[in-house]
Amino acid sequence: MIINRNIALGWLHRYGTPLTVGLFLVSAVSGVALFFRWAPQAFHSMHEWLSLVLLAPFAVHMWKNWRPLIGYLRRRTLMIPLALSLVVAIPFAINGLTATRTGSPAFRVVRLMTAAPLTALAPVLKTTPERLQSALQERGFTVASVSDRFDSIVAGSPTPPERVLFELLPGR
Repeated sequence: MIINRNIALGWLHRYGTPLTVGLFLVSAVSGVALFFRWAPQAFHSMHEWLSLVLLAPFAVHMWKNWRPLIGYLRRRTLMIPLALSLVVAIPFAINGLTATRTGSPAFRVVRLMTAAPLTALAPVLKTTPERLQSALQERGFTVASVSDRFDSIVAGSPTPPERVLFELLPGR
């Protein structure tokens, strides 16, 4: 099926800017919701994907308004806002690249739990170190002592330590 070039260009001219505005509003609302942690499970995926989709109508908008953009460049009116945007963005990038704590708090807690000895891990799993040792031995792991670290015990397993830990959680 061949699309008439004039129809396609007319459609792009008619809907490029409204799509940019609509998707920007979705991105803005979901971004604010994520910032304040309002139902992040509802907004996270929406924000990521629709912000990527926003790039297409933005490109159409830029194409459609290329001449005014060149005018801003010639008058150097665009340089200050671009420079300010970069200056504001750099500290966030530096902080993200140099932060010593990586990952979400939940993943950091799981890493701490898998690095703990059974004596420290057992109360968190609402059991005794001996019962935890027995549960691991029933799964085929060799546990010499309840003072052994969980990650050392499950190190040779094809199952990741996090998955083994998840299987040991109470209420499963």
